[in-house]
Amino acid sequence: MYNQLASLTTEQQVEFLTKRLTKMQSYNGTAGELDKANYLYKIIESFPYFQAYPDFVWKQEIDEDKRINVLAFLQGNSDKKETVIYHAHVDTVGIEDYGNLKDIAHQPEKLAEFFQSYEGDEEAREDARSGEWMFGRGSLDMQSGISIHLVNLLYYMNHREKLEGNILLLLNVDEENQHVGIRGALKELIRLQQEKGLSYVAAINNDFISPLYNGDVAKYVYCGGAGKLLPCFSITGREAHVGESLLGIDPTLIASEINRSINQNFSLAENLENELVLPPSCLFMKENKQSYNVQTPVSIRMYFNYFIYKKTPSDVLETLKKIAQAACTKVENELADNYLAYREANKLPGRSINWKTEVMTIQEYMEYLKAIGKEPEKHLDRLLANLPEDLDDRLKAFELVEALQQVDPGKKPRVILFFATPFLPSNTLQEDEKSVFLKEALKEVLQESEEKYKEVFPLRGYFPYLCDGSFLAFHGDQAEIETVEANFPGMNTLFPLDLEKMSSLNIPALNIGVYGKGGHKWTERVYKPYTFQTLPILIRKVTERFLTL
Repeated sequence: MYNQLASLTTEQQVEFLTKRLTKMQSYNGTAGELDKANYLYKIIESFPYFQAYPDFVWKQEIDEDKRINVLAFLQGNSDKKETVIYHAHVDTVGIEDYGNLKDIAHQPEKLAEFFQSYEGDEEAREDARSGEWMFGRGSLDMQSGISIHLVNLLYYMNHREKLEGNILLLLNVDEENQHVGIRGALKELIRLQQEKGLSYVAAINNDFISPLYNGDVAKYVYCGGAGKLLPCFSITGREAHVGESLLGIDPTLIASEINRSINQNFSLAENLENELVLPPSCLFMKENKQSYNVQTPVSIRMYFNYFIYKKTPSDVLETLKKIAQAACTKVENELADNYLAYREANKLPGRSINWKTEVMTIQEYMEYLKAIGKEPEKHLDRLLANLPEDLDDRLKAFELVEALQQVDPGKKPRVILFFATPFLPSNTLQEDEKSVFLKEALKEVLQESEEKYKEVFPLRGYFPYLCDGSFLAFHGDQAEIETVEANFPGMNTLFPLDLEKMSSLNIPALNIGVYGKGGHKWTERVYKPYTFQTLPILIRKVTERFLTL
């Protein structure tokens, strides 16, 4: 591969590699993901530097499916330990959205030809006719990003005198699902830090950016990434025959109130100036009846996508617990009012009925069970070992929580709040001296580049979508680590995440992204003039500036 690249310009190299990689399938969780990673290893292995230092490129096996991360270390012109990480993910989403165009989903030329006469999307048609866009699954997210990192690795191999430090390239699998690749890479980053004495200055991801509104031409640069929680509610009511439904507590009523209070509620989004922030979204709500009967539902499960920026998991738990308590109180009062109206309408005597529903976090519930001698940890460990492997990880978490309720002699109507997979911490530049220097240096490079390339590079704190950079640091204290672990049932099995290691690494995570449109859509396309020409040089400028701080 090196011989094919050596005579090309930077722009030609990026385009050549992007087209080559786009034509290869690497859907998350498939054999193609492993094949792509092995192919990338062979590309790097062909570079003369790695021919001379074969131990400086290697594979890291990261899960039982034998998927691998690919890493390469390029030492600069001195023994300095300062190191910039380049990272990108190998996997893509699938091609179901391409419909009857699946056969050409990985063929940029044929897709461009199709879109040139496509009447269903005028913008895509005009882009195809311009010749300035490359279409295809993965072209934007993120085979072009991988290509830029490879081309810059090749550039610095031939210009090591420009490096006042080192480059560590990480090409990891599984970003589109459980982030197994980057989570597994944490061990390797710590090993290299210890064995080579590396000091990680920053990590540069180049996950895709897109216009945020019609006419937006800005190329946003992010000095961090948004976090994500998946808060879950296991709601157990009190069942009743439909002929006596007012005597029960219908958990669907409580779930409805919780959903109305959380889902798309923008008042729960954080108020951050110049940042794209998003409200929580309900991703799942389902009661547990398996077949028809005339009993009211016993329980219901629900979970939310909840973006976090400056808020901590503890903050979110506190907020959502209050919302759940308010929902339960509202349902309790409405049930009491409805029962009174029912009695009066049917001229029935009064009776004592309690519609109160208790709200607890899983941490509080575990403490309660321990206090009554039920040893919940042992119960969870036994259940974890016997859960079906093919069961969705979020449903496994619900199974754990509901199993604990089975050993509770109280059998009260109850809402239990907990976290499930995935959990991505927010990671952005902090207020410490190192972060301030990095931010100022980044601003200087962007200002110089705006003048040179006639582009606009707004600097933002949080990449607004999910990215692997979230796992390179954890900014919470020990108490926050304990809160996360205590409220995430089965975390060490379902979503192993060493928050203490992340805290010790504390790597600033930048995203200086490839530019395009239609990410995760069948109209996916990357804008070649900026992505193939300008972006590689911009990343080099940032790299060199950071290594001289």
